[in-house]
Amino acid sequence: MNVMTERSHELRTLRDQLWAAVTRRDEHGAVDVVFTALENGMEAENALLDLIAPVQAKVGSEWAANRLTVAQEHAASAITERVIAALAHRPAARPTPRLGRVTVACVDQEWHVLPARLLAEVLTLRGWQVDFLGAQVPTPHLIAHLHSSGADAVALSSTLPTRLPAAHAAISACKAVGVPVLAGGAAFGPDGRYARRLGANAWAADARSGAQQLADGIPMHSLTEGRQQFDDLPHLADQEYTLVARAQGQLVKQVLAHLEERIPAMASYTDQQRERTAEDIAHIVEFLAGSLYVDDDDLFTTFMTWTAGILSARRVPARSLDPALDALATELKDFPRATRLLNRAQLALDGAITTTGRHPGAFA
Repeated sequence: MNVMTERSHELRTLRDQLWAAVTRRDEHGAVDVVFTALENGMEAENALLDLIAPVQAKVGSEWAANRLTVAQEHAASAITERVIAALAHRPAARPTPRLGRVTVACVDQEWHVLPARLLAEVLTLRGWQVDFLGAQVPTPHLIAHLHSSGADAVALSSTLPTRLPAAHAAISACKAVGVPVLAGGAAFGPDGRYARRLGANAWAADARSGAQQLADGIPMHSLTEGRQQFDDLPHLADQEYTLVARAQGQLVKQVLAHLEERIPAMASYTDQQRERTAEDIAHIVEFLAGSLYVDDDDLFTTFMTWTAGILSARRVPARSLDPALDALATELKDFPRATRLLNRAQLALDGAITTTGRHPGAFA
């Protein structure tokens, strides 16, 4: 066994041990796994990104596959956060800052904090002075902090694409006060397309590349060159995003009414079942609004096929999405872009279901 193969085997073993600890809700055991790895020579950055992060990603995929309940997923995620905190509080993990100052924050309404936390810890390990503001940071509060802190750059994180309008506001506000923005997180697309569209100065796919870009220096011009403002999204002039976003609650009620007419079995739904159905419809409307904001079909179709996979894993027919899309199409028949998005999503679902019998991204 060569050195690389041996290290790969050791890492897989450590991940298995950490996975076992977090899923049996053994916080102390999880900390012991990580600290033992550090004592055996693993670098703290590698523990964060090559050990802890993949295990947390598995927590998410196992929930999607319906092999972890929501409560189990939350418990495992909470332990992961505490393991990171324990690692961060080790004296050896807090080198004297020798580089610049970076503010790391999640955009307003974004509560998925782990990606931002990982970046903050990596930057600290590399010698940056980091102001970590955490989840759901309102843009006015972020800007007030920048005025008082003298940050050299802002790293903005967002996981949910439905937060892209908030991310756009934050990016524009930071640039307006002269602070360049590094965007990161799944919300900005796997290739950073939405970071470019919303005028970020840089985009990073992960914490390592983000740290490297900050070390290299973030330019003040945007990824698309030139100054990006809200009116540089010309498609917003049709007001479709604004009207759909403002009418989300009403749209959910209207779609529910359509479904009750079309699906007689809904008459016997419990309050909990009706509430869950309303939540699912609300997510669809939210993603439709987000797709209208950036005018990107892929955002909505990807969400709908992912949702089909989630339903399939829970033994719910993916075809149950059809009536909701039909109802939305009826309500939004006078909205050309929304109609296009709904049609594209329906075609994507038809293709996935016809080809495989389930969404190809389904885990079970």
